[in-house]
Amino acid sequence: MANLNAQYSDILNEVLKHAPFEPEICIVLGSGLTNFVEKIETIKSIDVSSLPNYPNLSVQGHQGHLHFSNYKGKKLFVLNGRIHFYEGYSISQCVLPLHIAARLGCKKILLTNAAGGVNPLFKPGGLMLASSFNGSIIWKKLANLIGRVTLEQKNSFLDLPSKELDAKIRIAALEEKIPLCEGIYWMSLGPSYETVAEINMYRKFGADVVGMSTVHEAYYASYMGLKVASISCITNFAAGLSLRALSHNEVMETAVEVKDNFERLVKRSIELF
Repeated sequence: MANLNAQYSDILNEVLKHAPFEPEICIVLGSGLTNFVEKIETIKSIDVSSLPNYPNLSVQGHQGHLHFSNYKGKKLFVLNGRIHFYEGYSISQCVLPLHIAARLGCKKILLTNAAGGVNPLFKPGGLMLASSFNGSIIWKKLANLIGRVTLEQKNSFLDLPSKELDAKIRIAALEEKIPLCEGIYWMSLGPSYETVAEINMYRKFGADVVGMSTVHEAYYASYMGLKVASISCITNFAAGLSLRALSHNEVMETAVEVKDNFERLVKRSIELF
């Protein structure tokens, strides 16, 4: 079992030293969704490049800042920049931001991501609430990290995603009149986009969208005692479902187009959390 408190003591001490308050809610912003921080009040920002031995972020659309923010009285810790497996990082590095959130005292977390639509009924520009994840892809990596879990921790995974938070996101979508589909988020490790054969297999296993993040974050955050919810921005059709070639530019472009609905949904969800 890895001791992340010891492994990242310099980073944790630096963040805790500069934290202006104890946040309740953590928000993780996916590719192309980072403009959300401009719509809320930010009290303090930390550039991750200033933190000792913090992994370098190399993906377009992940700016690399930890924000302490406020929205209508809710104290937020907003992660603007993810650490991905396909960048060459280990499981302990990829869950580092979640570990920081837990150490700061966050009790709830909303994970957001850009994802490819596997379900042909889910169109680019739509938003999807994750009803489940393909946890098996990540469990071997997590098991090596967290070691033996208690019965209480094991049972916490039965409420992943959190039924309470999901219900509040549904209410937020209804109140804001934002179409919100629900389905299974399927994670692949990357670095390349999935092949047509892989997408066909994922569909047979029940996947509705596919991406390269979120699942390990959800499971680790749940292990650390946080209630977890996840919203996907469907930015493109997955391989084989469109004649258009897949590209990260398409992901970014579609995320910009849907940013108004995304911002309104997340803001209202925060109010209800």
